Amino acid sequence: MSHVLFEKDGAVGVVTMSKPPHNLIEDAFLTDLVNAFSQAVEQGCRSILLRSGMRHFCAGADVAGFAGGGRRRDQAGLEALLDALENVPLPSVAAVHGGALGGGFELALTCDMIVAADTAFFGMAESSLGLLPLLGGVQRVVQRVGPARAKEMAMFGRRHDPATLERWGAINLVTSESELPAVSMSWARQLASGPTVALKGIKTLANLSARHGIAGADAQQTETNNMMWASADQKRGLAAFAKTGPGSAVFEGN
Repeated sequence: MSHVLFEKDGAVGVVTMSKPPHNLIEDAFLTDLVNAFSQAVEQGCRSILLRSGMRHFCAGADVAGFAGGGRRRDQAGLEALLDALENVPLPSVAAVHGGALGGGFELALTCDMIVAADTAFFGMAESSLGLLPLLGGVQRVVQRVGPARAKEMAMFGRRHDPATLERWGAINLVTSESELPAVSMSWARQLASGPTVALKGIKTLANLSARHGIAGADAQQTETNNMMWASADQKRGLAAFAKTGPGSAVFEGN
């Protein structure tokens, strides 16, 4: 039975992690997540909201669940699973409550935006076990906040409150725990109502730049521009702009 639930709420694909007790990550769980993200694309969703139905967002990795406890470099396809989550062609929002620790924090980092409850807490504690973050957390924190803070988080292995990580730029927004469901869904719906092709292009270029620098993104710029100019969203947007002025464009398709 899958521990990841998918439902379509308007144009938002809602992916809910529901693996008792704390959504511990292993191969099958990651595969279920990727399948749920794929369902969102196949069913015509325009954004994805990743959330937890458990007490915590995700308390980390179940090391024994990775093919009998094998090391990350022995896990064929693990990088592909992470890539599928990070580069899904839809904007994604992680709604984090409780703990996002180790692999849980890394899972949130694969989303484009992170909205966190003010009671949430984050950390990469692998160094206390003589390990390093197994799912790309170090490099993804470097992308968001720079190497100094990433080293601080990973080397000390401390827990951090969301206000600190918002100030650093690791997460996007902190809200009260009671408002987290509404606020995170609002973000997902705003993204879903935007120009899908343009947002996909922005995501592609941002991810390329993070991985390969400005030159890597520039190499894809023309192709991305051409995709955007050919889209129905672009034509509707320019037509609305010409008719009624700035701020009037409404996007309802691709």
